[in-house]
Amino acid sequence: MYREKKIALVIPAYNEERLIKPTLEAVPDFVDRIFVINDASTDTTAEVVRALSHHDHRIELITHQRKRGPGQGIITGYRKASDQGYDIAAVVGGDNQMPMEQMSRFLDPLIDGQADYTKGNRFIFLPDTLEKMPKTRLLGNIIITGLTKISSGYYKIMDVVDGYTATTRRVIDLIDWDKAWKGYGYPMDFLIRLNAHGLKVKDIPRSSIYLKGERQSQIKGLRYALRVSPMLLRGFLWRLITKYIYRDFHPLVFFYFAGLILFPFGLLYGLYLVYQQLAGIGVSGPRAILCALSLIMGLQFLLFAMLFDMQESE
Repeated sequence: MYREKKIALVIPAYNEERLIKPTLEAVPDFVDRIFVINDASTDTTAEVVRALSHHDHRIELITHQRKRGPGQGIITGYRKASDQGYDIAAVVGGDNQMPMEQMSRFLDPLIDGQADYTKGNRFIFLPDTLEKMPKTRLLGNIIITGLTKISSGYYKIMDVVDGYTATTRRVIDLIDWDKAWKGYGYPMDFLIRLNAHGLKVKDIPRSSIYLKGERQSQIKGLRYALRVSPMLLRGFLWRLITKYIYRDFHPLVFFYFAGLILFPFGLLYGLYLVYQQLAGIGVSGPRAILCALSLIMGLQFLLFAMLFDMQESE
């Protein structure tokens, strides 16, 4: 136990035969139960975990018969932790990239009532992360973080792809996980769902373990950002409807929708007018004014909507 709370650790793992052993050997003594979710690995991950479980009886191996994604692995672990009565469920990857000795940083704010969900941030007071992280992953991280700030409503969080997290059983039981995103991109989707329920999220400074010669993360920078962008857009629209229409009402939804219509229209119409001007057709004054008003009003609507959303999410 940690501060009189029962702690479970969820570790999603897919083809981690080389790194799952050092990951499990580093788990702190205060963790009461370790759920390793083997997502239909095709290597010897399951065998390695079973061998370790003979020496550490806290370890429980759960295997998906077909590959379902890391998000589903975490959800499976969450439900196991809740069903067995654990107060807090922490999550780390099976790639030995997350320092276990820093886990108490994630647990304390939950126990003290300062947050409902804590997540790692490798960039707070840790400038060496910028040097250690591969540049393609860093660029993808920056793009995804910007998009997630808008889609989730948590404008003051960073490093949204970080999978080092912890949450309480109350939150696990509150969220409808059947509708959550199951594949890569799950951290951002989880944030969207947390915000829709008005839950507090806190960034936790942490360092990273980068092993030379090992590709620990299976995320590929820009390709990952492009893959999850449609999910972020759908989640953003779902959050607006759920939080500001269904669960409560706030006029910022009108600002958002007006901005999302006017600004793209003004941008596309402006490009069309530029084409007409270059083609020698010419552009009339009223059409130019319509384009300018659409752009200006659309941008203003979006900025006001983001401001109200930020205030509501503080």
